[in-house]
Amino acid sequence: MTRIKFCGIRREEDVGYVNLVRPDYAGFVLAPGFRRTVSAQEAGRLSSLLDEGIVPVGVFVDEPPENVARLLEDGTISIAQLHGMEDEEYLSRLMDLTSGTLMKCFRVSSRGDVEAASCCSADLVMLDSGTGTGKAFDWSLAEGLGRDFFLAGGLDPSNVGEAIKRMHPTAVDTSSGIETDGFKDYEKMEAFVKAVRSADGE
Repeated sequence: MTRIKFCGIRREEDVGYVNLVRPDYAGFVLAPGFRRTVSAQEAGRLSSLLDEGIVPVGVFVDEPPENVARLLEDGTISIAQLHGMEDEEYLSRLMDLTSGTLMKCFRVSSRGDVEAASCCSADLVMLDSGTGTGKAFDWSLAEGLGRDFFLAGGLDPSNVGEAIKRMHPTAVDTSSGIETDGFKDYEKMEAFVKAVRSADGE
């Protein structure tokens, strides 16, 4: 089955919705300056409220690797999702500091971006259109990637089924696609999960 990640979790109410609809991952934005940013302390508190089996993910942008490693090692998060300019040297430094799972995000605007993702040393890769743009990239660029990947960028209940049938990602990720007026919407979250499961069944 296609795994599901809901990102931008920032309120106890959001966690309650997550526990009800049960995606596989819950993402906390730990990079400063974004509307959905939470502190490391708040991410730890919220992640402790997740039901067992829902994996907490921390989203970072060019964060010092020591800070990322600390949150992986103390259990605040289980996966570090890297959305900045983190290169192979950065990944190597981080791997020396932690055995935690690393996911590198690639902003796809050309075939070269997909080729870079295919040979990345991170445990997981994500293909996206940018950091929280809410828009999809040209999916045709990612055909034949050659490794498992998370798909993000502009996904919502109306198009995630098509994305799964066309792209066959390991997991799909959404944030703004399950919001109304800037806040997580339980009905949209539930509809997203149902759309994913329906596509899996076809």
